Amino acid sequence: MTDPYTAPGMAPGLTPGHLGAPAEEPEGRPPGEPFAVEPPDPRKVRTGAACCLSVAAIAGVACLVLIAVLLLWPSPQPPAADYAGGGTGSVQVSVAQGASLTTIGRSLVDSGVVASTKAFTDAAANHPAGNRIQPGTYTLRKRMSVAAALGVLLDPANANALTIPEGRRAEQIYTAVDQRLKLPAGTTKSVAQQHGAELGLPDDADGNPEGYLFPSTYPVTGDTTPLGLLKQMVAESGDVYRTAGLESAATALAQTPYGILTVASLVEGEADNPEDMAKVARVIYNRLAKNMPLQLDSSINYALGRSSLTTTTTDTQLDSPFNTYLHTGLPPTPIANPGRDALRAAADPAEGDWLYFVTVRPGDTRFTDSFDQQQKNVAEFNAYQAQQSSSASPGGH
Repeated sequence: MTDPYTAPGMAPGLTPGHLGAPAEEPEGRPPGEPFAVEPPDPRKVRTGAACCLSVAAIAGVACLVLIAVLLLWPSPQPPAADYAGGGTGSVQVSVAQGASLTTIGRSLVDSGVVASTKAFTDAAANHPAGNRIQPGTYTLRKRMSVAAALGVLLDPANANALTIPEGRRAEQIYTAVDQRLKLPAGTTKSVAQQHGAELGLPDDADGNPEGYLFPSTYPVTGDTTPLGLLKQMVAESGDVYRTAGLESAATALAQTPYGILTVASLVEGEADNPEDMAKVARVIYNRLAKNMPLQLDSSINYALGRSSLTTTTTDTQLDSPFNTYLHTGLPPTPIANPGRDALRAAADPAEGDWLYFVTVRPGDTRFTDSFDQQQKNVAEFNAYQAQQSSSASPGGH
């Protein structure tokens, strides 16, 4: 029997609404016309897809970053090779002027002293005095720990070397080499005269090494010879003079490079600090420009082979091309081997109109362009010398 409340083909107790259809026909739709299904909004579909792609892209980037970090992250490095203890045997290692820690470390490795350059440079870099290793030749042991090797190298007493101070003349340097190498007096001077062509001097020097024996510290070994040391000094001077810009300075100051070097040697003999050196250089150039005699005591001292503050009237009459009281212009050669400060002063003098200077007392050098003021300064110098129980003549110019 058919249930009057059940449509044909429908299970008993279900209404059309249970199948998802509306219980009532919508208004305005003809009876029996099928429902219209609203299509999805394409903008919403695209937005959802974009969100999915963005999430995927971010995840991909994160993966790539993670992979890069894993690949590039430095793995822990094992400690540099190092020996233990103070080593055995004996070996000499030379440290050149200006040698870097890496260069020193390589020499130590090559000589069998330390196990690795890195261990040495690391230890030196972490030591408060690690960059103060003096030039010289050190006696070390083979297979030393870097700490033990560094201890030897940082003690200046262990540096077997020859130090040439600024302003020394060639004759003084020859004597110093003879004494350091325990040679008979005159040996190094004879070598310089006989082997001058082998020293590497420029043509301007005309075989005379004065001015080209650069003041520095040079390592000495059992195989060191006078000729070898002199060659090192000349080579060092060439490097320093190029760095100081003597060529360009010569053009700017209307001099030759040899002339600039000669001025530097005079400056070295007349001043003891960079500020005064630059002013003395300017006095020299100003007097040269006016064709005035330089009247420098240092050049007379060179001619007489002495070092003195006392210059007498008789001294100023000395018959010598180095007597700058009698002759105008520069001396024929440098009068000493100047250091870096004097070279800088000669290449880049101070600005000023000074024509005179005098050191009234230590630390008090006065410069002026007035002859009358110079005479007053000289009078003060004489008064100071009298107080010091000295009969010295003015050291002024």
